[in-house]
Amino acid sequence: MAKGVRTAKPTVTLVLIAVAASFGQFGAISSLGDVAKHFGSFNEGKSLTGVVGISAGVLGLGMGLLRLASLGALPLSSMGDHFGRVRVLRGTLTLGLLFTVAAAASPGYWWFVLLFACARPLLSTANTLVQVLTVEVSSDRHRVRHLAWISAGAGMGAGLSAILHSVFRGPNSFRILFALALVPAILIQPLIRKVEETHQLDRTTERVSKLGSVAREFRRPLFILAWVAFVVGVISGPANGFAFVYGERILHIDPKFVAVVVTGSSVTGLLGLIASRWSSDSFGRRTTVGVGAIGSGLASCLAYFGGRHLFTIGYLVGVFATALWAPAASALVNETFPRRVRATVGGWIVVAGVLGATFGLFFFGVVANLVASDHSVSALRLPSLITFLPLLPTLLVLWRLPETRHKVLD
Repeated sequence: MAKGVRTAKPTVTLVLIAVAASFGQFGAISSLGDVAKHFGSFNEGKSLTGVVGISAGVLGLGMGLLRLASLGALPLSSMGDHFGRVRVLRGTLTLGLLFTVAAAASPGYWWFVLLFACARPLLSTANTLVQVLTVEVSSDRHRVRHLAWISAGAGMGAGLSAILHSVFRGPNSFRILFALALVPAILIQPLIRKVEETHQLDRTTERVSKLGSVAREFRRPLFILAWVAFVVGVISGPANGFAFVYGERILHIDPKFVAVVVTGSSVTGLLGLIASRWSSDSFGRRTTVGVGAIGSGLASCLAYFGGRHLFTIGYLVGVFATALWAPAASALVNETFPRRVRATVGGWIVVAGVLGATFGLFFFGVVANLVASDHSVSALRLPSLITFLPLLPTLLVLWRLPETRHKVLD
């Protein structure tokens, strides 16, 4: 049974856990350019492959496989409904960070992909359970605000990874960054012990469902939310996965300036989180998610349109848009479904996002290989327009869901 925890203290602990999980996940993205250069064939020629080190198709496939590995988050997240949120959170977060540490010793590109593929579903599950726990320990009045804190924590973890990436330069800099995941793996253990369990399955009175199964009555809203997650994944996969490669290898932006931009994005991210809380309570979860997701797609197109200024503006606006929709989306998902299937539904949303990101990364990479004959600043303009824009109108399906603001959870 749930425990009626309604204070901010456990939320602060969950924010710190979100920082650790995001730091482990974002390392593969922030170091992708260095990994490609280290394991690929780098030269100063005019081809996109020569400049990056590995072809866009191979990069896209590798990043897609990393995303695809997150499909394992479905059965792992579902275990949170069966064996308790906190127990599964502790195991998945610790193992995920340790696999990230092991990636520091990767002897080749595909070893890097393999080890991060092992870490990915574990860290994705940890992120999912952190959001579920946050919803369940928060009152209706403070729910979106607490979820915004969790999003801020995830942003801090990603930003810390990017900043450290700019600090440690050299042929083995990515190895140092991955090895640093050992620090949160150790520090996070006493914090997890402070988190109270919010759900224990009573096997004497509650029916035990199969891992990953959702009752028929919940499938329609699940399909709608899964489609939204798929579309967002198609956008965020290439937008995040190729951003640092594009900025450093094609636009030749100094890594220290990239770190400044990432640090500056904390301001736009904070503004987005504030706007998310206000919009979610004023206009509803659906409107906030829809506007933020569409804005994220348009900002990603702007970032790849060509030039350092557009890249910087697009990145900063994209962070604002993501911060706008993320807390509202988490609230909408967790408020739509009852406690007994909440973690399982979270796993399905991860799966849909993973499939979207995998498709987006691969499709984006293939289009880039076909149309980007050189490494000009506009090399990724057409791939972004073709990949992102056609899907944005389909987000209107959100309005087929009932609004959940002010809903009291079971």
